[in-house]
Parts: sequence; C-alpha cells; structure tokens
Amino acid sequence: MTGARLLDHMTASLRVRNFRLFALGQLASVTGTWMMVTAQDWLVLRMTDDSAAALGAVTAAQFAPVLLLTLVGGRLADRLDRRRLLVVANTVSGLLALALALAVLSDRVSLGHVIACAVGVGLVNAVEIPVRMSFIGELVDPELVPNASALSAAYFNVARVLGPATAGLLIDAAGVGAVMLLNAASYLATVAGLHRIRPAELRRTDERRAQGGVAAGLRYVAGRTDLILPLVLTAVVALVGFNFQVTLPLLARTVFHTDAGSFGLLTAGMAVGSLLAALATTLRRGRPGERTVLVGATAFGVMLSLSGMAPTFTTALICLSLTGAAMLAFAQSANHHVQLGSDPAYRGRVMALYTLLLQGTTPFGALLTGRLADRLGARGALSVSGVVCLAAVLAAWACAAARRPGICAPRRLLSVRDSRTNHREARRVRGPGNDPQDPHRARRHLGDRRPVVEPAPRGIRSRRGAPALRQADRAGAPEGRDGPR
Repeated sequence: MTGARLLDHMTASLRVRNFRLFALGQLASVTGTWMMVTAQDWLVLRMTDDSAAALGAVTAAQFAPVLLLTLVGGRLADRLDRRRLLVVANTVSGLLALALALAVLSDRVSLGHVIACAVGVGLVNAVEIPVRMSFIGELVDPELVPNASALSAAYFNVARVLGPATAGLLIDAAGVGAVMLLNAASYLATVAGLHRIRPAELRRTDERRAQGGVAAGLRYVAGRTDLILPLVLTAVVALVGFNFQVTLPLLARTVFHTDAGSFGLLTAGMAVGSLLAALATTLRRGRPGERTVLVGATAFGVMLSLSGMAPTFTTALICLSLTGAAMLAFAQSANHHVQLGSDPAYRGRVMALYTLLLQGTTPFGALLTGRLADRLGARGALSVSGVVCLAAVLAAWACAAARRPGICAPRRLLSVRDSRTNHREARRVRGPGNDPQDPHRARRHLGDRRPVVEPAPRGIRSRRGAPALRQADRAGAPEGRDGPR
C-alpha cells in the first residue's frame, strides 16, 4: 500500500461532510477542555499546598455524576435527537467554564467554587459522552464507524498534546483565569459545527424507538457473554490505572520539582503516545477480537508500573508516552469490540454502560489514588496501580482461557493431514445441511435432495493427483475418496 493510499484509508471518514464539521468543532472544544483540566489542577494544588486529597476530591466531584447518571444519558441517546442534545450540552459546558473563569479573574475563587463547577461539568458529561459516542453512527456509514471512532480518538489526543502544553505556557504568562476564559470560548466552535451539520444527511434509523429503558439495556448486555469480560476488565483498569489527573501533577511538583510547563510536557508526552496509537487504529476495519483487548491491557499494566520506577524526568516522559500508547490501544480495542458487537437499538445504552465503567469509576479511583499517593508518593501510586492492573489482566486471561481454551494458545499453521482431519470431523459432527455457513443450506431447506459435492480443503488431493471430490463430481457420484457422504 502506497503512502497516498494509506493516508486515504486512514482518513476515509473525513470525506463525509457532517463528520468533518463535527471533528473540527470537537478538536477546538477538547483542546480547550484539556487546557481547563491543566489549569484547574494547578489551581487546586496552589490553593491547598499540594494536597493530593483535595485534587482527588475535585476529580471525584467531576466524575461522580457520570457514575450516577450515564445510563440515563444513554437512554436519552436512544430516544431523543442526538444533535440537539449535543448542542445543549456544549452550551451549558461553556457557561460553566465562563463562570469559573470570572471567579478566578475577580480573585474570589475558592475550593468550593471549583468543586461546584466540577459537579456541573460532570452532570453535562453524563449525557454528552454516550450521546457523542452513539452519534458517530449517524454521521458515517456502518463500515466507517471503526475509522470514525479511531479518528475521534486521534483528534482527542491531538488536543491532549496542544491543550496541556499551551496551558502550561499561558499559566506562566497570563495566569489560570485567562486559560479558563479561552476554554469557555472554545465551545463556540463545537456549537457552530453542530448547527452546520445537515440533518437530512444523517444515517438515522428507528433504533431509538426500541422498547424498554435502562433495565432493558442491562438485560441485553447480561445476555451477551462476549461483551461482559471486556466491560469488566475496562472497569477494573479504569478504576486503578486511569487516574493521571492525580498522579501527573504530583509527579511534576513533588518528585521532579518542576513548574507548570513541565507538568504540561508530561501530559503532552502521554498524549503523543496515545495519538500514535490512535492513528494506527484508523486502519482497523471490523470488530477486534477479545485477544486484542487483553494484549492492550497487559501492555498498559507493564508500562504503568515502569513509569512509577522512572529515575529521571526524561525517562518518565518516555515511559509515560508508551503508557499513553498502550492505554489508547486498550481503550479503543475495548470500545470497538463493544460498540461494533452491540445491536443498534441498544447502542446508546451499551455505550453508556461502557462510559460508566470507563469514567464513572474515576471518583473512587481518584480518591484511592490520592490516599495512596499521600502514603507512598507519586512513584508508589503509579507502580502499585500498574501491578494491580496486571493482576486483573491475568485473571481476565484465565477466564478467557476457561471459556475458550484456544485463546491463549499460539497460532500455528495446520498441516495437510491436520486440515483434512479437521474438515472430515466437522462434516461428521454437523451433518449435511446443519452448518449455518453452508452455502447449500437454503437449497436443502427447499426440498432439493440432490447430493452436493463440496470442494475439498486446499491441499487435499487423491492418489491419482486430482482433487478427490472434484473427480467424484465429474463422475456424478455422491461420494468422494473418503467414502459415502
């Protein structure tokens, strides 16, 4: 594949006008959001004398509504107009950011103001995140959903590079209030892009008219065993490992004793790794397997542990970049595995459950990591989190191996004898006409009882040198070299 064809393959969804408008607006808004996260964390640490517990409390306040209300947001995504929901959600987020920015600029801000704003943002995110995830299916055709989802992760991580790095420079130059004011203005781009989307070109179906509420969605997931293991693993890894809002500021201030610019550089380093992994996943077409999800989680646990052991700032930057790549690879494979494997009628509620497990566990994880960092330091919190993630991944491998014994076995090429034995055994067990993948099943079902001579697996030949079943077909006999059918 040439470079031009590769680039065209990676950016296929951007040829769709509606998705292009959506992506550009989101890039501006998410960049402002990451600037806000950096400024807010720095403000909390400055107000509380580097208190990890206070930082964890603010993070918990922002993600607690996601834990409580995301499933309701998923049901709204399946019932109401998703584009209008996104317009309202982004407008409210912009007003909240503007209110906190004015409080900071007027020098009247307190920790209570920051926590109140965090709760408001969490309430909006409980609706906005599942709506945004399921809205991608309306912007592009089904075969482009993996590419569009990966591109969404790519612009998200571009924003993670630009946002913290820009915020670190602006905090030193203009202060925290100016950064928050820019974040409030960034939501205008998202609202403008959503208004310019053409509703007539959206891929809307009757999927949101499905009966039942949140309980129906949970029953649907409970009946899908292929979704349960990735969802549970996502919950554990997110609870223990995805708490960088707490660990990275502490790592910058208390371990390496650096300024806001260096803190932004650590966050940007993670984002660079995540961006590279996101670009790699744009080449994916189709649903990733369970093995892919487990491999990504394993890599994340290893790199998280190594990040806590990094002796210098440069080493930590490199390790965090690799951690970001592994984190994105795991999250995207789990996202695609769940989203592409779910019924469109339940997709909003399924993605709401995924969001609940991915981000709704953050309040508990932030509090746990904050307490752990107060006792063991930022290094100890990172290393212990990585070890716990690895333990969860090993348990997931064991469960997968118990349910599907071949998932942990290395793949090998089958010999001609193995292929022939497997083919003969499968035909004996299934019997003619019983295989759901049998191309002649419909003909047999309609009453045509003529013998069907199926092609032998490649490489099986008769003693006379011609394919055995083809010889039997030419002779008109319903039997091949292996005996009667």
